Amino acid sequence: MLDWPLARVCPLSPPPALGVVRDGPPTLVRLPAVAGEEQLAWLITRHEDVKAALKDPRLSADETRPGFPLRIPVPTDDRPSGFLRMDDPEHGRLRRMVAPEFTARRVRMLRPGLQELTDRAADALAAGPQPADLVRDFAAHVSALVIARLLGIPDEHTAFFLEQTRILLTDGDPALSLAAHHRIIAFLDETARAKEKQPGDDLVSRLVTNHVATGELDRADLLGILKLLLIAGHESTATQIAFSALSLLTDDGLRAEVLADGGALLPQFVEESMRFWSIIQDNVVRQATEDVRIGETLVGAGESVMISLLAANHDATVFPRPERLDIHRDASDHLLWGHGAHFCLGASLGRLEVTLALGSLFTTLPTLRLACEVGQLRVREHPVFHSLTELPVVW
Repeated sequence: MLDWPLARVCPLSPPPALGVVRDGPPTLVRLPAVAGEEQLAWLITRHEDVKAALKDPRLSADETRPGFPLRIPVPTDDRPSGFLRMDDPEHGRLRRMVAPEFTARRVRMLRPGLQELTDRAADALAAGPQPADLVRDFAAHVSALVIARLLGIPDEHTAFFLEQTRILLTDGDPALSLAAHHRIIAFLDETARAKEKQPGDDLVSRLVTNHVATGELDRADLLGILKLLLIAGHESTATQIAFSALSLLTDDGLRAEVLADGGALLPQFVEESMRFWSIIQDNVVRQATEDVRIGETLVGAGESVMISLLAANHDATVFPRPERLDIHRDASDHLLWGHGAHFCLGASLGRLEVTLALGSLFTTLPTLRLACEVGQLRVREHPVFHSLTELPVVW
């Protein structure tokens, strides 16, 4: 039996063992113990199986169920920490309150402001000292400002929640992560109460005005929604910007092709880069509420599954030669954003944000290059995101 998470030999490549199990039926893996108790889960790897598992309502996302595989232990007070960890109908009820903020029309309206923001961030990077850290000084900066303005949080508070998120998502002392969790929740609670007194044109104001004030949304669920949007909204985008930039910094031919004609191929590159890097790690977990057959395997009621988006996005039957970043392939069926009822609401915004950030970065700094050897780069392992610790660059 394999231990999960699978070990990486190269931090920038998938675990070798994943390639061994990827093309086969679900296999049992041993998860890290919680409170001294062993946790087992069926590892789902094939694209077809992953897609089926993600949309099967018999596989519960409710983290409060007895025996649910805990990968990020945070206090839940016997209730899920956010709608991502809920099943329908409650999941759908809360999701619908936020969905209007992420429609295609709404994202199109945000584009001019996002373009201005990414251009300014690239200009600020260019005016700063060298070498610079592209993660801290650009990717994290851009993504934090975007989510802050969406939520109605003043720009000057972005440094606070960036630091707290870093602590929360860093393996180490659980007490430190728990303290960061409490600080984030307190910060969001304070923000929401301020919006109740003086609402503005932002997501938090609309939630407290349209749903909290009417009694449709209680404070705990409000804070769960805001925490999910704050952390997932900026951490995922920052991570994707950094890895996508790394791909362009390490392949001159790819870079020239992607950036030609004003970056006409940037959207295709971003989609393929999302498939290739598959930054979501091992926190897509479910528990069977009844017997479920996945491929050739019967998952019994009460048993758990670990869904590997990385494995699915490197399934050679769907993406030939998946180890290659090929901007000419059709990568539209990748599963980075999930599938089914829990498909990521922020997918359209994330795609646009990464595309604009890369365009601004390489237009402003056409001579941008790595300031270290690729082998010197370090990554941060965590159950949610596989991310670069830093990305030193010069120009």
